[in-house]
Amino acid sequence: MSFKVTFIGAGSIGFTRGLLRDLLAVPEFRDIELAFTDINAHNLDMVTQLCQRDIIENGLHIQIKSTTDRREALKDAKYVLTVVRIGGLEAFQHDVDIPLKYGVDQCVGDTLCAGGIMYGQRGIAAMLDICKDIREVASPDVLLLNYANPMAMLTWACNKYGGVRTIGLCHGVQGGHHQIATALGLTKKEVDIICAGINHQTWYVSVKHDGVDKTGELLEAFENHPEFQKTEKVRIDMLRRFGYYSTESNGHLSEYLPWYRKRADEIQDWIDMGVWINGETGGYLRVCTEGRNWFETDFPNWMKGDPYVYSPEKRSEEHGSYIIEGLETGRLYRGHFNVVNNGVIANLPGDAIIEAPGYVDANGINMPVVGELPLGCAAVCNVSISVQRLAVEAAVHGDDKLLRQAMMMDPLVGAVCNPKEIWQMVDEMLVAQEKWLPQYSASIEQAKERLAAGNLIPTRQDYKGAARLKTKSIEEMLEDREAATRNAGEADKAEERPAAAH
Repeated sequence: MSFKVTFIGAGSIGFTRGLLRDLLAVPEFRDIELAFTDINAHNLDMVTQLCQRDIIENGLHIQIKSTTDRREALKDAKYVLTVVRIGGLEAFQHDVDIPLKYGVDQCVGDTLCAGGIMYGQRGIAAMLDICKDIREVASPDVLLLNYANPMAMLTWACNKYGGVRTIGLCHGVQGGHHQIATALGLTKKEVDIICAGINHQTWYVSVKHDGVDKTGELLEAFENHPEFQKTEKVRIDMLRRFGYYSTESNGHLSEYLPWYRKRADEIQDWIDMGVWINGETGGYLRVCTEGRNWFETDFPNWMKGDPYVYSPEKRSEEHGSYIIEGLETGRLYRGHFNVVNNGVIANLPGDAIIEAPGYVDANGINMPVVGELPLGCAAVCNVSISVQRLAVEAAVHGDDKLLRQAMMMDPLVGAVCNPKEIWQMVDEMLVAQEKWLPQYSASIEQAKERLAAGNLIPTRQDYKGAARLKTKSIEEMLEDREAATRNAGEADKAEERPAAAH
């Protein structure tokens, strides 16, 4: 069985390598064609070397076609996986630090809130360029599997404006599924779930064990769990008040809502500093920075380390390889996918990107109708969908008024900032990220003039946030090489730097 799979943004540290392991664990896929592309030749070369070494050590004869020429990599591809981070760590720093001056304290900033909205502006411009190349040189029946954030916004733009059939994929449902099973004292296999909503705000609307509904037992189980009661305070509070557990981590969820991070002196009440994802200010930026620095420094040792083993036992729960396996072999796979709603969830808008259960086999990807979400859960999702729609249209049309309206409608930004502060913050973010935002050239010139004119609203220039940790130096990471290597391997998504290639 032979077909071509292309990874865009393949210079990621652990993500490309892990997805490739999953794909080549399928026995029928031992002769597929692989292409890696990234605008950063150095990162691309390192990851290609590592993956090619894994392939050889597993006794396969696939030769990765690695190139910075995206169209060459996409030529005749049947499946395209995007794992890009447009703007890389430089832009990510602006996503976190500029809003922080205005009191908007984010843990991640890659899905919603000020950082996620700006990430979407960069990402949509690049993804539409990618879609153009896909339409022109890839296989006519190509499927784009998008792992890049902001998941819903990028997937929305690709389907509506990119002209490419796109499915968004995330591992949040699987992670929460494990947590629920643990809280109930069961294994994941013993718990059947139905999860529905939007990416990073998907709700476990049905939790069953041996056919018995356990949804009503979750609050007590999480409140009494010795670890989760400390690390998942926001998720437990949302479960308490809305009746259903949410997929996304404590830190992520806290920045999508107006209640948990709006007052600096209360943020510590809702987070846990044991692990960044539980709510640390700028936590994901820190671990990504540390991971990238460590990988570049320690790369020779990675090449000397044990190769990945391509076997079913080592395969992860990421959906991508299973979708391709189902479509190509006919084996049935059930997962949770991000798709255009079109009535799957009755009380969310039809044009929105929803996350819901789907089935894959040789007949395609099929999404059964979920029906209505519980009213409160739907209300939370609908607020975010309004922000996403504004942000998508702003990015596609380069409309800075829609961009500012998206910021105003964002739950946390709106809870912290007044309209004048939001206008000035957007000006700062547009100017700082000019090289990744070609669609905003006129608006950026106007923003520069306003910022240069003075009479600016005072901001907290040196504010580091309510729970900020120092980024470790290479010397500090050397004290625990194992932890540094594990962090680098888990730093998720790739890095796309300046937009010269777009």
